[in-house]
Amino acid sequence: MSPSVDKPLEPLPTYRRGLAKAVWYGMTSTAIWCVAKLVYRLRIEGQRRVPMEGPVVLVANHQSHLDPPLVGGATRRQLSYLARDTLFKGPLGWLIRSYDAVPVDRDGSGLAGLRATLKRLKLGGAVLVFPEGTRTPDGELQPLKPGFLTLVRRSKATLAPIGFDGPYHVWPRGAKAPRLTGRIAMHYGEPIGPAEVAELGDDDLLTLVRERIATAMVGAQALNRR
Repeated sequence: MSPSVDKPLEPLPTYRRGLAKAVWYGMTSTAIWCVAKLVYRLRIEGQRRVPMEGPVVLVANHQSHLDPPLVGGATRRQLSYLARDTLFKGPLGWLIRSYDAVPVDRDGSGLAGLRATLKRLKLGGAVLVFPEGTRTPDGELQPLKPGFLTLVRRSKATLAPIGFDGPYHVWPRGAKAPRLTGRIAMHYGEPIGPAEVAELGDDDLLTLVRERIATAMVGAQALNRR
């Protein structure tokens, strides 16, 4: 009887955007990263913790308008973003669409946006979510909203926590434009895999996500003190 031969593991599916959008994303993300390094002495730690294949939901504290492009420039794979449907108008709308963003109706049920996001995750995409729902008013981590948990469970995604330190001081809520001084740091925390997600109820999982983001924020603060 011949010995059994293990079948090679099939690669995980990974969502791919069109070539033009992929090139545009890569160029602008690199430019943003370079500017942040020069102006805000951006420091990043732990980005290799984000899986390069398969569905991933990145969850971060939300300190300013700078957060989405900073994550896009620092993360090693291209991300999908969620944006209010009212922003998809005029020049800003063109820019948002160029990043293949998903429109979300915050005044309605938001089901269309959730379905589109879930579809991308099931195709192996990576999506950035700010579980606080809006920018912090004081720089501190606010209570997390549980809506993203449905996406994580149904897509069997890995949760990748990120902590920011500095964007709030550079561009606080209510300011019309960012300051050109200050320091920014990002720390990628320990991921939460699909198996661990499946073992926890929503309350326990939300608590764990908050703990991981808070720990990542401490890591970012330590980076800024070095």
